[in-house]
Amino acid sequence: MDATTVAIDLAKDIFEVALANRAGRIIERKRLTRRQFERFVDELPLGTEVIMEACGTAHYWGRRCQARHLLVRLFPAQYVRPYVRRNKTDRTDTEALLEAARCGGIRPVPVKTVEQQTLQALHRVRTQWQAARTARINVVRGLLREQGLPIPVGARTVLARVAGILEAAESALPDLLRHTVSLVVDEIRALETRIATIDRQLTQVARTHPVAVRLQQIPGVGVLTATAMVGGVNHIHAFRRGREFASWLGLTPRESSTGGRRHLGGISKRGDVYLRCLLTHGARAVLLTAQRTVRSAPHRATTFQQWAVTLAARRGHNKAAIAVANKLARMIWAVWHYDVDFQEKPRGIVAA
Repeated sequence: MDATTVAIDLAKDIFEVALANRAGRIIERKRLTRRQFERFVDELPLGTEVIMEACGTAHYWGRRCQARHLLVRLFPAQYVRPYVRRNKTDRTDTEALLEAARCGGIRPVPVKTVEQQTLQALHRVRTQWQAARTARINVVRGLLREQGLPIPVGARTVLARVAGILEAAESALPDLLRHTVSLVVDEIRALETRIATIDRQLTQVARTHPVAVRLQQIPGVGVLTATAMVGGVNHIHAFRRGREFASWLGLTPRESSTGGRRHLGGISKRGDVYLRCLLTHGARAVLLTAQRTVRSAPHRATTFQQWAVTLAARRGHNKAAIAVANKLARMIWAVWHYDVDFQEKPRGIVAA
């Protein structure tokens, strides 16, 4: 086979394949079923370059190709889309992949390991169950409010108050609705049990994985953030500096500049939404702890806490929280990239 590059448009059942020579000219096209595609991958010559979009099942097929010593490059789908000419079809998608491969500025996505995808799966299931639990709690509060039984905000408050309402025979809740609310409460408790099971699994990983153990030394980084980083970040050494890592997470300003005018707006919000959300929550916790420490025991405040409190006073709480999240991302990169333990800077003097 004269082809040196294979562009693959992945799908569930039908795979579009374009084979190109060294000059980048397509010399053959194939439309394969899943079984045919599996045989096609197993028969590719060693050293063939395989190009795919970083989408569903891409990492599985990437690992399978790498096991056969094939060169795999996964391109972000949003960077391949501009190369699609005319209408979007499987055929034009493979052409776009070959065009994107010629662009040296597109950085490929590293192929995830089975362990990384397993961690991501746990986090995704946990997030879905959390959303379902929140939805059920809101349903219970809404149904009881319609019956003149308002319940204060708070998950624990809802379950405790609803249990009392269901047990009280003199409550204004109709018997038909009482049974339905009881079923929803049982569903909420079942979801909490499932979430607790995943939390225990993630805690076990966080205690044994060397990178996760180091990341938890950073303020604001707990079990969820550490394991999510291990599962979501393929190769930390792909980022040359901490700012690149923070930019990949969408925590750096969006820029719109031309000529000699430079304008920086809000954060770009690119990258993994889940990782950015966890870092932001951790940053808020760090900022609140820093404010309490500075107020109650200023002599115990670290340099990081002093900086966070000063920034919050100057720029506001929300902007300071995002700035702290950016700083946490850089700390994560440094600890992970250099494989060192996190160390707090010496304490300074709080400005009056």
